[in-house]
Amino acid sequence: MVALQLPVPASVTPKAKIPILGLIQNHKQPNSKLTSSVLPGLSMANPHQPEHPIMLFPPANQSVAAIVFGEGSDSQLYPLTKSRSKGAIPLAASYRLIDAVVSNCINSNINKIYALTQFNSTALNSHLTRAYSGAGLGKEGFVEVIAAYQSPEDKRWFQGTADAIRRCLWLLQEYPIVEFLVLPGHHLYRMDYQKLIEAHRNKKADITCAVSTSMKNLPSEFGIFTVNSEDKVVEPTDKPGNQQTKSISVESSGKSNDSAHKIFPGMGIYVINRDVMTKLLREYFPKANDLSSEVIAGAISIGMKVHAYHFDGYWEDMRSIEAFYQANLESTKETNMGYKFCDKNSPLYTLPRCLPPSLITDAVITDSVIADGCILNRCNIKGTVVGLSTRIGDRAVIEDSIIMGSDICQMQVVQSNGGEGKEMIIPIGVGEGSHIRKAIVDKNARIGKNVMIINRDNVQEANMEAFGYTIKAGIVVITRNAVIPDGTIL
Repeated sequence: MVALQLPVPASVTPKAKIPILGLIQNHKQPNSKLTSSVLPGLSMANPHQPEHPIMLFPPANQSVAAIVFGEGSDSQLYPLTKSRSKGAIPLAASYRLIDAVVSNCINSNINKIYALTQFNSTALNSHLTRAYSGAGLGKEGFVEVIAAYQSPEDKRWFQGTADAIRRCLWLLQEYPIVEFLVLPGHHLYRMDYQKLIEAHRNKKADITCAVSTSMKNLPSEFGIFTVNSEDKVVEPTDKPGNQQTKSISVESSGKSNDSAHKIFPGMGIYVINRDVMTKLLREYFPKANDLSSEVIAGAISIGMKVHAYHFDGYWEDMRSIEAFYQANLESTKETNMGYKFCDKNSPLYTLPRCLPPSLITDAVITDSVIADGCILNRCNIKGTVVGLSTRIGDRAVIEDSIIMGSDICQMQVVQSNGGEGKEMIIPIGVGEGSHIRKAIVDKNARIGKNVMIINRDNVQEANMEAFGYTIKAGIVVITRNAVIPDGTIL
């Protein structure tokens, strides 16, 4: 799979810049005009759009604003989140996790997208601003980054998802939209949000919560929902900290006359009417910080009309390093049962990059994904995702691994002046004769010559961050910018 950088059509003139809102409160909207199905300035896996789009009234691009969260600080994907938010983690060689969510919006005709960010947000803010600035989202379309800010009225940072939305309502209500679509920014799935919005409007619901029918036996960080036969949520969600794995989609004893109650894991995806959102955050629950466990659960408790939307497609919430590892390796399989990175009806967009084609010299590569700008010298690569600008030396063997690549393409070994003459520094990439198996190598890591990263002792959990790596569920994770000396055995 190779991401293609598409030329800008002659009839399209992108002019806009997307500001990052922090202490400033002035911004401009993109003026770019889209007259074809190709979004200028974006790199995508496939240039085709859905053949039979859903026609909503009013149209989604006029009536719906998406709120995407970059996600807060937690240890689920650490150390990959040590210096970046979850949405900014590289995915499938050429993308970042948040690209899947933004692409869903674009493909669903939702062109007003706000990204609320706070923790470790530099990489995410930069990616969103560079990738989607002037992206041809229509006359009033935009992807706008709203960084956590302090104001004279409130000098705190965002305290949670509900608090972030409440603090930004002055901006989110700028357009005459009808519904807010709230989305986590680090999940991997493909959904037509227009179907979700259509179901919300048909039910005349105050809130519609997307629930997964395919992930039946897993707890969710967004709680679980008890749903009756009419798809109405009849009980508040369990708080994430109190969840226990339950048998999902089985009959419940219930608290009403309807015996067909079923429970489903929440996806953290909500459609909320604009006036309902305002009342919930400012009147009913003005002190609430978390949207899922406090505001949504509170809305159910006070009798608001909260419905469930059943989603039976692939959905990965990246709840662990192991889940992230498996989702990436799915991209190397021809018979992809997971997320399909090449879908002609729903393209995946990302930042276009001016990189040269990968240079491959006598390498043996099977069942792998290779990004642009790589230099692969007489190596053996099997079942591996190789990220941008990766350098792999002679006789190296890479198996069932994720190499995230480099921010620069370092061709030669660098020399620096040490205390006693010149000292050779290991270049970014994988050195000659090294062997890597079942590992995640974060960006800009320097793997020396004849290094063995094979988890020789079959360790399941280990925190060796001081030495440049950790082990999670038997997967060795080489940290960002780590240096692994020549001859090291892990």
